[in-house]
Amino acid sequence: HRRFDYRPKTDPYCQARYTFCPTGSAIPVMKEEDVIEVYRLQAPVWEFKYGDLLGHLKIMHDAVGFKSSLTGKNYTMEWYELFQLGNCTFPHLRPGMDAPFWCNQGAACFYEGIDDAHWKENGTLVLMTTISGTMFNEMAKWVKYDNETGIYYETWTVQASPDKKSTVWFDSYECSKFILRTYQKLADLGAVFKKIQTNYTSIILFSGEPIYLGNETSIFGPLGNRTLAAAIRDFYYPFKPHRTVGEFFVDLLKIIDRVILNHQFYLFYNLEYWFLPMKFPYLKIVYEEVPLPIGSKTSFGV
Repeated sequence: HRRFDYRPKTDPYCQARYTFCPTGSAIPVMKEEDVIEVYRLQAPVWEFKYGDLLGHLKIMHDAVGFKSSLTGKNYTMEWYELFQLGNCTFPHLRPGMDAPFWCNQGAACFYEGIDDAHWKENGTLVLMTTISGTMFNEMAKWVKYDNETGIYYETWTVQASPDKKSTVWFDSYECSKFILRTYQKLADLGAVFKKIQTNYTSIILFSGEPIYLGNETSIFGPLGNRTLAAAIRDFYYPFKPHRTVGEFFVDLLKIIDRVILNHQFYLFYNLEYWFLPMKFPYLKIVYEEVPLPIGSKTSFGV
């Protein structure tokens, strides 16, 4: 997943149904001698609206919590889409614009408090380690860098087969990946994690070797490939929001025809388009263990 030099301004066309990070605040500077508890937080995606529904499918959202021993204050940190998951996964086909239009930025959100009921009721709230104020402040600097350079949400992991050792063509870039990067940073700073099992959700597409198609300009620009441009727009059309149940089922049949019967998928990744020759089982949601990291430095400050 590519890093960028800066975060572009979002287009007013991109609108969120739910405000991104509504109570967000700056990350505080902790006193060096503080001892801060670090918590693993996990709950079903959209738990606030659908309860444990997506939890049954193991579609989980991850976050990390902190508690200062000096002040007693709790904090939550997470990373998610600015404009909800659908906008990050599929583009808009806007009238008068040849190229699909993406609202696919993601970002970190930090705010005071941990909503115990939200994380405990259908998910996880468990102490993982303790760190010093110095380590927390170093982590905060890293979060700023990570947030300013890793700016686009990517829903899909793309693999050659369900085999755990199979080639990963593209890796996702979503909430769990941010949490895994945060854990690794804390481990590198000296955090020693408890021996607990940590599982994460991945939504995987299965594909033969991807074929590079080009970027927005080379495909949709004045000198672009009109046939390819039309094929990409045609592929994304059935994924639009639906007003009626009938519309949804008609478009679902089109999606099944393209992806499963004709083995076609167009992926937008790092601002470039790729063709995926899809393979059985086409799509799978997995909830697999990723062990907690071991740092590259010796522990200090706790």
